Amino acid sequence: MTWTQWFLFILIIQVIHGLGTWKLYIKAGKQAWEAFIPVYNGVVLMKIINRPWWWVIILFLPIVNLIMLIVVWVETARSFGKNTHLDTFLAVVTLGFYNFYLNYVADVTHINDRDIEPKSNSGEWTSSILFAIVAATIVHTYFIQPFTIPSSSLEKSLLVGDFLFVSKFHYGARVPMTTVATPMVHDTIPILNKKSYLFDDHKGSNSWKNKLQLPYLRIPGFEKIERNDIVVFNQPADTLLDMNDFHPDRNYYKPIDKKTNLVKRCVAIAGDSLEIRDGFVYINGEKNKLPDRARLQFSYLVQPKTNQFNAKFLKERYDITDGFGIINNQNTYYFSAISDEALAKFKNHPNVASITPNKKIKGERDPNIFPHDPDYNWNVDFFGPLYIPEKGKTIAINLDVLPLYKRVITEYEGNQLEVRGNQILINGKVSQTYTFKQNYYWMMGDNRHNSIDARAWGFVPFNHVFGKPVFIWMSWDGKSPRWERFFTTVGGSGKATSYLIPFLILLVGWFGFNKLRKRKKKV
Repeated sequence: MTWTQWFLFILIIQVIHGLGTWKLYIKAGKQAWEAFIPVYNGVVLMKIINRPWWWVIILFLPIVNLIMLIVVWVETARSFGKNTHLDTFLAVVTLGFYNFYLNYVADVTHINDRDIEPKSNSGEWTSSILFAIVAATIVHTYFIQPFTIPSSSLEKSLLVGDFLFVSKFHYGARVPMTTVATPMVHDTIPILNKKSYLFDDHKGSNSWKNKLQLPYLRIPGFEKIERNDIVVFNQPADTLLDMNDFHPDRNYYKPIDKKTNLVKRCVAIAGDSLEIRDGFVYINGEKNKLPDRARLQFSYLVQPKTNQFNAKFLKERYDITDGFGIINNQNTYYFSAISDEALAKFKNHPNVASITPNKKIKGERDPNIFPHDPDYNWNVDFFGPLYIPEKGKTIAINLDVLPLYKRVITEYEGNQLEVRGNQILINGKVSQTYTFKQNYYWMMGDNRHNSIDARAWGFVPFNHVFGKPVFIWMSWDGKSPRWERFFTTVGGSGKATSYLIPFLILLVGWFGFNKLRKRKKKV
């Protein structure tokens, strides 16, 4: 839905609200017209039900408002003496239309200065749980969200089994586009294995856009994405039914905020010129220098002298963490990820006869690599040069560069594109230039030969950016905790410092303070 459609939708809702409550407003000592004025009618209603005015703000927050609307429907009924379980049930199942019955049929009287304290333990528990969900949803949606590292693409900086807190306010929190969805659930509801949001499951159609979707809107952040930042984002070409089933030209037309969450390093920002030479990234002609905590990893072919390698020994002695195996039924091993530091030690292993980088050669085309066009002989190790689109910048557009920016022009920026002979038509007009509407970024893994990243799907638009990982609150290697990684920062230089002990001290101090305060109150 467009902003105009949403404006009309909200106006209709206000009219329905007014028609269903104007007599109740009068019985509460207010004027009938006050039930029809958008926003103001909400402030007045909060006075009627004896609730704070700022609840109105929450009523306009997507997803959270689904919970608050139920609360307001029930509170309205109770403010006019309808306190039974049946009244509560009817207020909820009729989606608030129970107010029409109260407004036109029932003989009700407004209760001034109504006691809003729960009348029973069950009521108190229900109220506490409900508002805990509201508070958690607000924090989860607009401030901080937990995230788990699922793959080894950023191995050494972030490990599989790291549990992160991802800040949404650094780059600016996105207002949820899916307005009807289960709180604090991403794409699928666990156990039930059902979609967590209202959608139309017609693959190959844009019909989901008509299901109460908000246009893209982002609250201003206080930081811009910088080169080499680790970023969490929604996978632009979301075809990941599973991580091994990647088809870049097939779309499932999910809302942006429901696409698969990924975490990679932003090696190039809007306006950069990117090139990959022999596996190394060059930005504007200069080799990209990674932070000191980052470790590039490449794959290698290793020829042993005699004996086989022991996986546990290699992991403990040489910090070779990813898998390996014999290839071609020969006595040659394929190591999927070795850092330079591990390689320097491993090459002196007494059983190593030779180590050869497993890299592609320049000009050897990989059909799985962006832009998936036979005119571009690019692969994971030799790629580009490629301009990263910047908002407001104009480039010349022709049939040679069209494969690079076609998806940007159509999928990400919503234009109609057609090719007639040697002519390119954008929105029905012959075009030789194109001006970008938003910034784009290039996201890659440090594990260069074991990462599905921008080399497969291309640019990441800013409206797909989710947040910035700031803190590792827990880490688990699959068998035991990695205590040294608990409560460490994601960014920074030098060895990461754990703040677990200071956190535990503060936690104990907080509980002690609260216990002491309660004792003083009793005295």
